[in-house]
Amino acid sequence: MDRDQLVMALASVFAGITVLVAVLGLVYQPFLIALSLPFGATAYFMWFQASGRLKSRSRRRVQRGDPRERERFGGFGAGARRENVRENYRRATASGARAGGTGRTDRAPSARSGPSRAEAYRTLGVDASATADEVKRAYRSKVKEVHPDTENGSEEAFKRVNQAYETLTD
Repeated sequence: MDRDQLVMALASVFAGITVLVAVLGLVYQPFLIALSLPFGATAYFMWFQASGRLKSRSRRRVQRGDPRERERFGGFGAGARRENVRENYRRATASGARAGGTGRTDRAPSARSGPSRAEAYRTLGVDASATADEVKRAYRSKVKEVHPDTENGSEEAFKRVNQAYETLTD
């Protein structure tokens, strides 16, 4: 059974319990109505998630730059990553990709961001003839040196090293 179908079935069970307890509250004891409120809230939130409305609402908030979402996804390095995600999403939707797909297109990106391959090799301190393992080793050692949490670390240098590695592994 699909996970969304399972959540929707559980939501309907909670909705049934809500109705049953509320009716019993009206007939026998009024305090049972208060007991039915958590069941109703649970049923509503499960339905909201299983119907896909929570996902689309969150996506709309991120697209329009809601400050609450910025705070939620804040932290080291999250700003640039979030902007790249938004840019990729816009590019994918502009090219006609369907929502829920991978967002990949068959076209090559028009402008490549990041350093050239030669700059990337220089940043990591390896030759252009280096193997993938050598590049990986150089990347790991360089990241340890420039990581912002170290004494001599720099966030800008850390980002440059990451971009260089991404350029060489693409």
